[in-house]
Amino acid sequence: MKLIDKISSYNSLRPFYTFEFFPPRTDQGFENLLARIMRMSNLNPLAISVTWGAGGNTKESSLNLAEINQRNYHLDTILHLTCTNMEKGSVDEALRAAKERGIQNILALRGDPPRGKEEWIPIDPRFQHALDLVKYIRAHPEFSSHFCLGVAAYPEGHPDHLVDEEAEMRVLMEKVDAGADFIITQLFYDENQFISWIKKVRNYGISVPIIPGVMPIQTYQSFVRLTKLTGSKVPDEVMSRVDAIKHDDQLVKDYGVELAVKMIRRIMAETDAPGYHFCTLNLEKSIQRVLETLQWIDHPQVLSNKLIEEPPFRQAAAATITPVTATNAATLGLANIPSTETEVGSGELNKADSWDDFPNGRWGDFKSPAYGMQGPWGNSDSINTSTISEWGNPRSLEDLTAMFLKYLHSQGSSPFSSSPILDETKLILPHLQRLTKRGWWTIGSQPAVDGASSSDPVVGWGPQNGYVFQKCFVEFFCTEHDLQSIELKIQEKGNGWVHYYAADSKGECRSNVPEDGRNAVTWGVFPGQELIQTTIIEQQSFLAWKEEAFSIWADWASFYRPDSEERQLLETIYSDCWLVNMIHHDYKRPDMLWTFIFDG
Repeated sequence: MKLIDKISSYNSLRPFYTFEFFPPRTDQGFENLLARIMRMSNLNPLAISVTWGAGGNTKESSLNLAEINQRNYHLDTILHLTCTNMEKGSVDEALRAAKERGIQNILALRGDPPRGKEEWIPIDPRFQHALDLVKYIRAHPEFSSHFCLGVAAYPEGHPDHLVDEEAEMRVLMEKVDAGADFIITQLFYDENQFISWIKKVRNYGISVPIIPGVMPIQTYQSFVRLTKLTGSKVPDEVMSRVDAIKHDDQLVKDYGVELAVKMIRRIMAETDAPGYHFCTLNLEKSIQRVLETLQWIDHPQVLSNKLIEEPPFRQAAAATITPVTATNAATLGLANIPSTETEVGSGELNKADSWDDFPNGRWGDFKSPAYGMQGPWGNSDSINTSTISEWGNPRSLEDLTAMFLKYLHSQGSSPFSSSPILDETKLILPHLQRLTKRGWWTIGSQPAVDGASSSDPVVGWGPQNGYVFQKCFVEFFCTEHDLQSIELKIQEKGNGWVHYYAADSKGECRSNVPEDGRNAVTWGVFPGQELIQTTIIEQQSFLAWKEEAFSIWADWASFYRPDSEERQLLETIYSDCWLVNMIHHDYKRPDMLWTFIFDG
């Protein structure tokens, strides 16, 4: 059903709400997201939305996720569609695929610049702005009447360009005049600014429904990263509160719920916003808590690790619901989608609604629906002409080594991290510097930790009054010759204590980890909870991030002329080097990995 029709006929004393999800990077994450969406559907959202990667790089997974929600779970779905990297014909292809899957709602967006590009540049001159996408769909005889169209708005101004407020209003009005049915705003944390903005929008003559985008703060790291990415202005009071509790993940999450509730109550009291769009980050517990606190859930229930019954508004259609299994997936055109029949959340996963609430570490749990929210280095869009100049335009292996050492000495950024090294990293800094001087360029690591307080300002995470543990690991690039030496040493002297993964850009992967083996390298024990393991390294997650790691070399190389020394060097690294991850399992002796690497 079209969202605008649902909004028009909506009859309740409380506002409606929608949930936003993104396709995870791994099959297990996708499978567990399906179970999570099924549980969250019992909170009765008016619709859900599914994001679309730049240039359709998540096209198939986005369409598959939308189809399952639409066809099997009877959840009206809003499919995001962007102009970024969309070549001629690809927009028609995407719209036709959405229509065939029964999707009637599109959120038309310009999209972010592709990773590695400093500015947004259109590939197809017909699609330079979201307005162009709206006009095209409304003028197309095949799609015009089929789709309900939404567009984005920016209460604090568009993050990519500085224009006056009048110009912003004019652009928004043009999108509505072109055929947009509703507006979803960028996330924000200053409700005063939003309230002032929406009143100006109404005074300007824009009357379509405006749905505020709300993202409860989940973790300190994601909050800082996403507000920087979106250009959201954080009030001093909010930033002070978050800074004061940033070492207690549970308190950060609690404050995120408190802040979201406060913002929504003010907006309800002072605007005509009919509903709220929750950016979930593929997590569920905070959203549920916000709705319960607002008393918007008729019968609050604990979402168990079972797939609970269909909500009343879909029970009549229950007979038509076809569970997505490996058997019928091919019939639906979803041959690559894993079955949802397995129970989610048992054993090591803890309670299914909250087992991944504390995604500590660079890797996270590859089974989590939230896996893939950002790369392990958190810098996917950091390459531009400014940073390249800072890295010194390397022309030799020695130049690259000097660049990585400069970063370790806190004298600049690197292609794999635009942020300063963490205090945790400083605990093993001499070892990382020694490894880098050897020509093994380190890009990720963590020290061993044996039962540190969860409130420790350096290595602590999760709720207070707990203890956290870590195995030491390090990730680096090296030559195949060095990799062969590493493999021989592990075989002869590792004695089962050392595991490794290694992969190159061509797709070859080597390891001594047993088939289907998984190494939990970060875990914690907290009052009133089962064991929580937040960081797992196994083959699928390693290969997922391997793709990201090598693409950084390729993106960096693309900024130089084909015949330049810099490009030839970086392309050689891309072609010839290996990404290696080494783990030492003896976390009770913190120097064992380094002793193994450097001695003998």
